[in-house]
Parts: sequence; C-alpha cells; structure tokens
Amino acid sequence: MADMIPGPTAPVIRVRQPRNLGLVASAVSGLLFCMALVGGQSALAEDVTLSGNGLMHTRSAYSVEETVKRIHADVDTKGIKFFTAIDQGGLGVAAKIDVLPSQLVLFGNPPLGLLFLTSQPDAGMDWPVRVLVRQDTDGHVYAVYQNWDWVAKRYGITNRTAEFTKATMVVESILSAVADCKPIADCTH
Repeated sequence: MADMIPGPTAPVIRVRQPRNLGLVASAVSGLLFCMALVGGQSALAEDVTLSGNGLMHTRSAYSVEETVKRIHADVDTKGIKFFTAIDQGGLGVAAKIDVLPSQLVLFGNPPLGLLFLTSQPDAGMDWPVRVLVRQDTDGHVYAVYQNWDWVAKRYGITNRTAEFTKATMVVESILSAVADCKPIADCTH
C-alpha cells in the first residue's frame, strides 16, 4: 500500500512494508550465507574452487639437516637467491616445546617470482618459494612445497601460465637433488 505525501518539489511515495519483512530478509540472508559455507566457499570469497591444501610432499633420502644443505647447494648452483632457512625444530627446543625436526627454507628467482605480484599483489604471500623440510613420527623426511597451479587458482592469476609452469619445474628440479626416488613424481604426493 502506498500513500502520496506532497514534497517540496515532487510527491514522495511512502511504501508500507509488512511487519515481518525484516525477519524474512534476515532469514533469506542467513540461508544464503549458510548455503555458501556448505558449498565450501566463504560468502565473501571470489568464485574460485580449490581442493585440498595445495601442498605437495616429496620424500627425501636424507635427514632434515642434510636435505636443507643439499637444497641450499642446488639453489646456489642454479644461481637462484637463497634467502634463509628457519630451524623450527631448534626454535621448539629453545622454547621447551617438543617439535620434530623441521626447517623452513626460503629461496627464489626475483625476475620470475615477482611477475606473480605484478598480476596479483597478494601473491606475495606465497613468494619467495618456501619448502618445509620436516621429519614425521616414523622418521621419514619430506620436502613440502606448494603446487603452483593451486597458487595460481588461489589468486585468480590467469596470465602467467608459462611462469607458473617454470616455477614448478624449478622446484621439482631442486628437490630431485634430495628425492628418495627417480623420477621425483614417484615419491611426491
């Protein structure tokens, strides 16, 4: 039902809403939000579907320390910048927290990696390359890294396919120096 109310220059129309309209709008909004969550996406997320956590695990033939040394040597040999290795296991010991041996290795090729940031600045969260070298409870050592196709989807980067392919090849090449098998795909999941 509408009432005409004369205004200073033009009539203003006031529409009467049913009393329960606010409740109905809240219910519909809540239902849509829940449907989005059940569908595996945040209601605020872009329309990107990611499966799993995007992590690849390559079994190493060496201890955590030796794996890190070999990765560092291979990175240097390839002329790639080695940023650092963070000894998470050592930090755990210092903090009196029982942590299995673990080191986070950071390296990258700025002319390649920074291209991802020119496509999507938030991709800087995933560059430089990080490889987590960790030991599991059975004593096996793994080099854990991100699947670059997954990273591209995460940030919606569609104009850097060749660069993401190259990044994958570089990381796999470096990890082949420590992999417990040849080809590396046979011990990566």
